[in-house]
Amino acid sequence: MSIRIQDIIPAIDSQFMGIHPDMEIDNVSIDSRSLQNNAGTLFFALTGQNHDGHRYINKLIGDGVVNFVVNAIPIHTESKANFFVVDNTLTALQQFGAYYRRLFHFPVIAITGSSGKTIVKEWLNYLLSPDYNIIRSPKSYNSQVGVPLSVIGINGKHNLGIFEAGISTMGEMEKLEPIINPDTGILTNIGTAHDEGFESREQKIKEKLKLFKNAKLLIFQKNAEVEALLDPAVKTLTWSFDAEADVHITSAPSGSTTRLYISYKSDFEITIPFTDAASIENAINCLLLLLSFGYSHEVISERMAGLYPVEMRLQVKNGINNCTIIDDSYSSDFQSLKIALDFLEQHKTHQKKTIILSDVFQSGFETDVLYEKVAKLLSDHRISQVIGIGETIGRQLADFPNFFPYKTTTAFLAHYKAGAFDNETILVKGARSFRFDEIVVFLEEKTHETVLEINLNAILHNLNFYKAKLRAETKIMVMVKAFGYGSGSYEIAKALSHQKVDYLGVAFADE
Repeated sequence: MSIRIQDIIPAIDSQFMGIHPDMEIDNVSIDSRSLQNNAGTLFFALTGQNHDGHRYINKLIGDGVVNFVVNAIPIHTESKANFFVVDNTLTALQQFGAYYRRLFHFPVIAITGSSGKTIVKEWLNYLLSPDYNIIRSPKSYNSQVGVPLSVIGINGKHNLGIFEAGISTMGEMEKLEPIINPDTGILTNIGTAHDEGFESREQKIKEKLKLFKNAKLLIFQKNAEVEALLDPAVKTLTWSFDAEADVHITSAPSGSTTRLYISYKSDFEITIPFTDAASIENAINCLLLLLSFGYSHEVISERMAGLYPVEMRLQVKNGINNCTIIDDSYSSDFQSLKIALDFLEQHKTHQKKTIILSDVFQSGFETDVLYEKVAKLLSDHRISQVIGIGETIGRQLADFPNFFPYKTTTAFLAHYKAGAFDNETILVKGARSFRFDEIVVFLEEKTHETVLEINLNAILHNLNFYKAKLRAETKIMVMVKAFGYGSGSYEIAKALSHQKVDYLGVAFADE
């Protein structure tokens, strides 16, 4: 990256006030702690509920950073740096991302949908990387901040981009579309995640489709709702198991693999190393992308056979009393419940199947209808025992066979004894607010050793909580006990130093 200041000023609709108007930018940052911050860095002072990047500008100037995008210039800094003054620094970051994207002209793939975005992105990277130098979204960088940061990572060596975009309410996708500006789009599915951010399912579909308004091709599973709302000018490549589509698929699971029979121009077949419904759908979306890129059946077959699990959730762990634990303790919506139950069926190691389930959210259904669907799912999957935690699930599933309700996770842990579970596969599925990670710890097999774990993330969370209560100019001293009682005083002190605390307090100087 090498961008002239004179080009940045109009790109982000800014007023420039600075001392070095002839500089060039070679790096973008939103993190004041980044070791990459330097004279060529353009720092965007983002603001949020618990943070304000403007607070760190004086320190960054001292570290050698010269260029800042700000809502307002901090006092006594006017003559020390270059400032791009804008109305909203997040909007400016997005505008810069869109400007930077326009500098490159290689193919770009965009992925959106209610689930599967990151998996499809990672699989496409694996499938296409033998032939392309790929820039892709790191981790799950698909937000209003993550997308521009992903695109800004492009360099002159890349010749293919794969970016994912996630939204939670109206108006967000139209901000992301010009940043990604895809040639090819993949719509993974339309589920119930983030339904609360939209007035209707139709509104959510319309918003997601804005990502593809200038795309040359859109890949998705045949869906009448989507087709009714899609701009007819967008060319599509659809697939289906039963309906009439461009690509017809027949799947035949066997053991740990699935045979896919594909009918598209000519017939061929491939094997993928998965049998669960979600992985099959994600793999088919990747398959259609390869077809659209003109890959031969032989290459497609060879590469698709090498797909691998992308660990994001649904982790399988050894449990107490010869149990197997499936940990899905951070989400609880109807769509993901279906996926989790399918996963349970594929990975069960015992005949007895237990689910520990919290109240279900983000469904889009009326409460009574939702839990009727939940009950049917549980019945269809022949769940042996259901432990429901939450006010709503306790009422709604009261008549379900072998149902044991608890109002809170604490109440469950206080009542249940470890011996109550034996030789069964247990799916632990709950919204993050229910703290089901505590249940997973309770059920996991214990090793015969004592481990003291110091959670640096928890320490930093506590530090930031108190910092948010203080004025920006208030200095902070953190006490660090010598040797930290064996808990890693050096590591703790280093983490605190990285968080820019002003002082580390000790009892004696030699500490």
